[in-house]
Amino acid sequence: MSEAPRHRPVRAVVIGGSMAGMLAAAAVRDHVDAVEIVEAHELPEGPEPRTGVPQAVHIHMLQTGGAEAIEDLLPGSIDRLLAAGAHRIPVTSNMVICSPEGWYRRWQHATHYLISASRDLLDFVVRQQVLEDPRVGVRTRTRAVGLLGDRRTVTGVRVRTADGAEDEIRADLVVDASGRATRTPQWLAGLGVTGLAQDDIDSGLVYASRIYRAPVATDDWPMVGVQADPRLPRPGKAGGMLPIEGNRWHVSLMGAPGGHPTRDADAFEPFARTLRHPLLADLLAHAEPLTDVSVSHSTANRRYHYERLTRRPEGLVVLGDSAAVFNPVYAQGISVAAQGALALRELLSGGLTTGLARRAQRAIARPIDHAWALATGQDIHFATTKGKSPTLADRLLHRYVSRLSRTATGSFRAATALTDVLALQAAPTTLVKPSVLLSALLGPLRPPLDGPQLTPAQRELLNSPNKPARDSDYA
Repeated sequence: MSEAPRHRPVRAVVIGGSMAGMLAAAAVRDHVDAVEIVEAHELPEGPEPRTGVPQAVHIHMLQTGGAEAIEDLLPGSIDRLLAAGAHRIPVTSNMVICSPEGWYRRWQHATHYLISASRDLLDFVVRQQVLEDPRVGVRTRTRAVGLLGDRRTVTGVRVRTADGAEDEIRADLVVDASGRATRTPQWLAGLGVTGLAQDDIDSGLVYASRIYRAPVATDDWPMVGVQADPRLPRPGKAGGMLPIEGNRWHVSLMGAPGGHPTRDADAFEPFARTLRHPLLADLLAHAEPLTDVSVSHSTANRRYHYERLTRRPEGLVVLGDSAAVFNPVYAQGISVAAQGALALRELLSGGLTTGLARRAQRAIARPIDHAWALATGQDIHFATTKGKSPTLADRLLHRYVSRLSRTATGSFRAATALTDVLALQAAPTTLVKPSVLLSALLGPLRPPLDGPQLTPAQRELLNSPNKPARDSDYA
């Protein structure tokens, strides 16, 4: 009697133990026998800084679309985050935002939400859940240095350990989630795959961030933001404050060339006072700084169009920052990576079939398309931006979106339509639906607010004795 044929284990390799890498592992684990994550550094055991994530010092949040994608990939993630101190912020009822068109209202009915926490906590909760699965392993202090295979099929990765030893890891599927430092374009060129298109749009924005001990409990604290206005004849400046675990405020200030923030701790709060409204500076006057100021110049939008390659190898998918990075002021990166991982999982339900990599890359490109349109559609209108100048069509669209934003300051319908897109739950094209066009045509249904919409407790804090601004600002 002949033996039954043995099942050959199906393996996947994920390059990078980043957030995108962990989400990729979560996406493929049910469709392979084993997943191996290759990570160049050690992974912390708790919610601590991870080497190789310089952007972790800046504010992070999950948009509704991203939070729901993570919850789908890793059920229970949101509950774990909230139990560890993350905040679920109702949108727009618990947001105090000064847009270029005016202050947004805090509508009583929340249509969306944000998850706000430190990047270290976000990473830890996702990493912990992924690595609990016995099908998922990780090689730390190991760097991917090349792809195995040829221009038709990628069959694994070549790796090098910290002590210089090289090895080959064979795999049926390779997912590059190595981030901004990805080498996949060069590796593909080495295999003879050419024609990869790349877009770069850089506003020159610089980030400066700091964590403060909040003077009040932050359980119900809003997201606070003052946005830049590209129409003003001076360098764009913006700032944001999010409540994070431990009754702390995470604050990031941003400035375009000619108005950059610096690492000087004594200059942080004075810079906040140069924004279009002093709200952030007035709040920080009551808080205790807990960290030094961290600065980042890595704020360019960059995208590789893998989905457009006419010839691409089977067995390779690119996800997260390896495929596209966005100006972090728009808080899209993690959410887009999560939606891309979810799209990959859905396609894998049909098995590792011929053409999977091409279909997956096209599916991953869809959430990238939406976020790219939002980020670059704003950045190209700053005079300091390099890489693209606005066309007439861009200018007309920007004028329409500005009108819709002004309408949203006094129209719940318009505010919801904008939020659907900003939360990565609807495509930007939905902003030109007839009902939204009509809202924009009618304009705001309520008069504009003359200042931030604050609760009595928030006004009391701002009007306390050591407040440097006039009490009447927050009457």
